Amino acid sequence: CWTDNAGRTPSEMKAWVAGIAERGQRPRQVAVFGTGETQWGQEYYCGAVHRLIRYFHSGYPPLEIEQMPHGRRHAAAIDTWTDAVLDQYWSTTDADHRRHHA
Repeated sequence: CWTDNAGRTPSEMKAWVAGIAERGQRPRQVAVFGTGETQWGQEYYCGAVHRLIRYFHSGYPPLEIEQMPHGRRHAAAIDTWTDAVLDQYWSTTDADHRRHHA
């Protein structure tokens, strides 16, 4: 999710969250990533990411990127974050979510 000015959650994301809540489809595991702008102040940076983590009780590490992701540095950060999320996901003790090794 991107973060609107002054740390706000965009209306499209709010509508998506409200829609899944109304249908009773709140996911058990959610990893959150998003963008923000430090120009609004560090206290507002990626505010939507932080609110979504709290709402979904996410135990996964967030990925926060300044403005729009671009370049190798951001690609590497996204790869590292994705690997960390998947490692945590596969390490759960829930038998339904364990990776089976060949």
